[in-house]
Amino acid sequence: MIIEALDVPWVVLLSMDSFYKVLTKQQQEQAASNDFNFDHPDAFDFDLIIATLKKLKQGKSVKIPIYDFTTHSRKKEWKTLYGANVIIFEGIMAFADKELLKLLDLKIFVDTDSDIRLVRRLRRDISERGRDIEGVIKQYNKFVKPAFDQYIQPTMRLADIVVPRGSGNTVAIDLIVQHVHSQLEERELSVRLSKAVRGQWEPWIPRRAQRLSAASLMAPRRSVAASAWRERKLRWDMAALASAHQCHPLPQTLSVLKSTPQVRGMHTIIRNKETSRDEFIFYSKRLMRLLIEHALSLLPFQSCTVQTPQGQDYEGRTYSGKQITGVSILRAGETMEPALRAVCKDVRIGTILIQTNCNTGEPELHYLRLPKDISEDHVILMDCTVSTGAAAMMAVRVLLDHDVPEDKIFLLSLLMAEMGVHSVAYAFPRVKIITTAVDKKVNDLFRIIPGIGNFGDRYFGTDAPPDWSDDEDALST
Repeated sequence: MIIEALDVPWVVLLSMDSFYKVLTKQQQEQAASNDFNFDHPDAFDFDLIIATLKKLKQGKSVKIPIYDFTTHSRKKEWKTLYGANVIIFEGIMAFADKELLKLLDLKIFVDTDSDIRLVRRLRRDISERGRDIEGVIKQYNKFVKPAFDQYIQPTMRLADIVVPRGSGNTVAIDLIVQHVHSQLEERELSVRLSKAVRGQWEPWIPRRAQRLSAASLMAPRRSVAASAWRERKLRWDMAALASAHQCHPLPQTLSVLKSTPQVRGMHTIIRNKETSRDEFIFYSKRLMRLLIEHALSLLPFQSCTVQTPQGQDYEGRTYSGKQITGVSILRAGETMEPALRAVCKDVRIGTILIQTNCNTGEPELHYLRLPKDISEDHVILMDCTVSTGAAAMMAVRVLLDHDVPEDKIFLLSLLMAEMGVHSVAYAFPRVKIITTAVDKKVNDLFRIIPGIGNFGDRYFGTDAPPDWSDDEDALST
C-alpha cells in the first residue's frame, strides 16, 4: 500500500527473509524437526544485509540470495537488485542491529495483535511451506513467542512511527507517504544546489521532468505493475522533458562529427525512405567508421618517441589508457561492433540488452555480459539512435555499477535528438556524447524528427511494428 501510494517510479522492496544464514548439517536436522530457532538475531546474516543496503543506497547493483523455506537453505541462483529512489527494507529483526539502524532513514514498527500473528503464521506455514499444525504450534511456543517478547517488541521504542492495525491504518500510511515525499524533495533540492556550487552544467528543467530524466529513465525494473494511467503520466512527463530542453545550448560534453559534404551526403542516403537495404547498410557502416575514428581521437594520448627505419627519432603520440572496451546496446548497437574492431586491435566487446516494458513504457535490463576488469578501461558505449536517452542512461548506470568511471564512458550514436542529448548530459555530466548529427525534435511518439526511421528494422530487414519508434525499444532510447 505504501509503494502504490508513493507513486514514485523506482522503488525497491528488500525482505530480511532473504538473508537467513546458511545452516550446518546439524542445524538442518534441527530445522527439519522444528527445533532450530529462526526467530533469533543470530539466524540472520547481518553483515550481508548491511553491505547490501550500503550498496543499494549508493545506487549500485547487488546480488540478493534466494531462500527456500521448505528446505531451509539458499538456492544456487541469486537475483539482482538496483539502487532506487526509495528502498523499503522489511523484516522482524530490522531494528536488532546497531549498524543496520544507522542506515535506516525512517523506522516503522507495525503493531499487530498476537492472535492475528498466530493465525497468519499457521496459514502461511501450512499452505505455503508444507508444515503440519503441530510443528507450527511447537515452533511458535518454543521460539516465536519468546523471541517476540525478548527481541522484537522492545525495539518498538526505536521506531519513528508505530502503525497499529497494519494496512488498515490508512491515516498512518498517508503520513508515511507524505514524509517520504518531503525527504525526496529535500534531497533533490540539495543535489541541485550542490551541482550549482560546483558549476556543473544544469539547464532549468521542470521538476516532474527532472525526476524522469534522472530517475525514471534509469530504472531497471519497477516494484509494482504500472496501470494505463501511469503509462499516460510517463508520456506526459516525457513531453514535458522534451519541451523543457528547447532553446537551451547543447552541453559541452557533446561532440558532433563535422558536417562535411561527404557526411551530409551519407546522411541524405540513409535518411531517404527509398534507399534500398543494401545501400542503407553500406553507407551506415561508412558513417560508423568515421564516428568511431572521431571518438578515438578524443581519448587521452601522451607524447612518445619512436625510431624510424632510417634511424631517425619521431615525436609521436600513444594512447595513455590501459585498454578500450566496446559495449553495444542490443540489438542496433551491435551493428557498430565491426567498425570498432576494424580500428581497435584486440578490443574487448560487451553487450547489454535493454527493452521497454509495454505496460510501463520504461526500459528494463534483460541481459548483461561485460568483460572482467572493465572498471580500468575507457568504454565505447554504442547505440545507433538516441531519442529520449532512456536506454542510454540505463546502460551508463549499469557501467557505473561495474565501477567504470563516468568520465571514461563515451556514448556513441549515429543520430541523436536534442532531448536525448540533454537528458544524458543532465543525468551524467561527465559522460562524453559523440554523434554524427543531432536532430532538434521528437514527435508525440518520441520518434526523432526528421529522423532516420527504425534503424534496427532497416538494417536487419525486419518489419517494424505499427507504432515503431526511431529506437527499436520505443521509449527506451
